[in-house]
Amino acid sequence: MTDGSGTDRAGTLAHNPTAPAAPSATGGQPTDGPAPSATGRRLTDGPAPPATERGTLRLRRDRVPGAPATPTEPTTPTTPGHPDDPPRYAPEWLRLREPADAAARAHDLLDPLRIRLANLPSRADGLVVHDVGCGTGSMGRWLAPLLDGAQHWVLHDRDPYLLHFAAVGAPRSAADGCRVTVETRRGDLARLTPDALAGAGLVTASALLDVLTAEEVGILAAACAAAGCPALLTLSVAGRVELTPAHPLDAEITEAFNDHQRRTGMLGPDAVTCAAETFAAHGATVRTHPSDWRLGADEAALAEQWLRGWVGAAVEQRPELGEPARRYLGERLAACAAGELRVVVHHTDLLALCRPTGGTA
Repeated sequence: MTDGSGTDRAGTLAHNPTAPAAPSATGGQPTDGPAPSATGRRLTDGPAPPATERGTLRLRRDRVPGAPATPTEPTTPTTPGHPDDPPRYAPEWLRLREPADAAARAHDLLDPLRIRLANLPSRADGLVVHDVGCGTGSMGRWLAPLLDGAQHWVLHDRDPYLLHFAAVGAPRSAADGCRVTVETRRGDLARLTPDALAGAGLVTASALLDVLTAEEVGILAAACAAAGCPALLTLSVAGRVELTPAHPLDAEITEAFNDHQRRTGMLGPDAVTCAAETFAAHGATVRTHPSDWRLGADEAALAEQWLRGWVGAAVEQRPELGEPARRYLGERLAACAAGELRVVVHHTDLLALCRPTGGTA
């Protein structure tokens, strides 16, 4: 996982690299992007792409806020003979965390977004939204019914199986009853150049920023700014976790997890600060707002999986924590099962209102 959650081993699915994406809601076939390549792996799979690939942004799937992209992630096995094919994110896990994501996202950022969208030139096909690393499409299911007017969502992900769930589960109507349509684009690289975003009214992503490098955030910000397209980027880890009751090992586990988030150049809990500065440097007006997970007895299943992934990443980063962390995890899981554990996983949502092309912000 890439942001604080644990595994869902019981819900993993058989790997099927040839599974087709679902037809789009418009009745046509989805548009597939470039085929996977060695340079199109997730950021955690290797070094940054060569300079000839600048202007592109590697996709990550929809992830769980608070957990690391490690082998503890809820995934299915890769198929033998496909060394460049990363593990798949289990749709069951994404469904488990979706209600917590929806409850956490910052509604306070929607009014300034609506004002900006209302001032955009009208299009016959409505608002065009590019959802980067869409996973099973939870961002669209949350946001599309909160916005008025016809919408067309372009869902980007490298996993055709997840794109199938995203297309099938996409909302069909906006807040005012207008039609919502979708198309899917499969591929390791989302070529988020201004040309690729031509006509886009909004770029969205969920739990993405913290697994980008500063260079990749720069690519994203530059593309949005050049296209005059606002960006709503939700559920980035903030590096803070509160567990009640407290435990003497809480701070050390948190520190180790944060170090794990920053490995191989990823921004981790520094992501929102970096993104805010980068978008502002491109002339955007930036707003941020907390979007914390608050997990109690009613969210025990999610809290359990989050704990396993969070502690697992900390131990991966600092193996010397192994035995103390094992005891710590056992105590925390027992409290969770008894309904006695409360967890707050801090995240931040960011809205970047880039200057419209040909106008001012």
